[in-house]
Amino acid sequence: MTKIWRSLLPGCYGSGRTAGSKQAKKFMAKQISIPRLSFSDLSNSTGMLSPEDLSISLVGSNLHVFTLAELKAATQSFSSSNFLGEGGFGPVYKGFVDDKVKPGLKAQAVAVKVLDLEGSQGHKEWLTEVVFLGQLRHSHLVKLIGYCCEDEHRLLVYEFMTRGSLENHLFKRYFASLPWSTRLKIAIGAAKGLAFLHDIEKPVIYRDFKASNILLDSDYEVKLSDFGLAKDGPEGDDTHVSTRIMGTQGYAAPEYILTGHLTVKSDVYGFGVVLLELLTGRRSVDKKRPIREQNLVEWARPCLNDPRKLNRLMDPGLCGQYSEQGAQKAAAVAYKCLSHHPKSRPQMSAIVEILEPLLDLKDMPIAPFVYVVPAEDGCKDESTKSEAKKNGHHHHHLHGHRHKVRSPKAAKEGGNPQHRTSPEYHKQNGA
Repeated sequence: MTKIWRSLLPGCYGSGRTAGSKQAKKFMAKQISIPRLSFSDLSNSTGMLSPEDLSISLVGSNLHVFTLAELKAATQSFSSSNFLGEGGFGPVYKGFVDDKVKPGLKAQAVAVKVLDLEGSQGHKEWLTEVVFLGQLRHSHLVKLIGYCCEDEHRLLVYEFMTRGSLENHLFKRYFASLPWSTRLKIAIGAAKGLAFLHDIEKPVIYRDFKASNILLDSDYEVKLSDFGLAKDGPEGDDTHVSTRIMGTQGYAAPEYILTGHLTVKSDVYGFGVVLLELLTGRRSVDKKRPIREQNLVEWARPCLNDPRKLNRLMDPGLCGQYSEQGAQKAAAVAYKCLSHHPKSRPQMSAIVEILEPLLDLKDMPIAPFVYVVPAEDGCKDESTKSEAKKNGHHHHHLHGHRHKVRSPKAAKEGGNPQHRTSPEYHKQNGA
């Protein structure tokens, strides 16, 4: 496999090959015969990647290669007014591109993710996203439009997701509480995205499934984002992938934390955590709550199979407007996903089959649903309902790129808070 990478991505192995080398072009035909490029051996990479070598290796992906100048123009020189947020990878800016930037490129809003040269992630995470999202296409994966690889600069250009991240819709006070049917729709879309990754010929372990990486379009359709930590699944007789422990506190599977052994069932555990967040309206880890309630899984899992206790766990922001049968069945799925025994967790495809019929259940309370801003201790009064109308257009929480352009302090303080990443969500260093 290393030989394949040396052939297709020669710049990553410090070969010194210049862009446009004849030898690199000879491998264009060979790329077509390979089902999907693996990232498994890239950890041995020591050199930098030639932009043309990268475009050759991803021939057929329809990715656009942007210059830094083009992306500066698209974002108004990374203006603070276009700042969307910042994660472990770096800042994200809203931009606009059209066929004047690249022939054949439709006019559209984009999210430009900028690699932070002083951040915890780097070229490898940038390249991981390009390799995976440059080859994988699915209705529930965020679309990578293109990238920039110029000198030390590394940027990614994604489709713009109007409603931003699930994290903000669940946990930010100024967002209206999501109705039950929308929560189910989001859970099903996210499950379909993971099922696709797990069921393809060369499975992919997402490794960083969490609410902030679940993006929503204007119709609340789900797109999974941020593939910087994704890994190829085990091959042959291997049962797992051994890797350094990375990810986010509260979402990582216990066996992965203890051993570093990664499987698709690690993703299933993360899905169970997010499903629990959808049911309860609580964060996976919340240090502001009483000690026994700070870890959501430890606090809630024992109650998931008890209908009487489950009603007390449900998000007060729902104001009782949900299907009890649906909640119980969704809770049962979460319970299985959160098993400490990986083999006892269901496959994502099976989870999709269980959750989809829940949308058709009719045992909803008769009272009409009213959008309200969620309160700590239950439903707010009429005076809060008008606040729910203030929800405007938002974009996804994408983890940015290493780049000398730094998001201004003013932008961090005054930019769209929907896309901020709180300290407890910063990823660990390593790969």
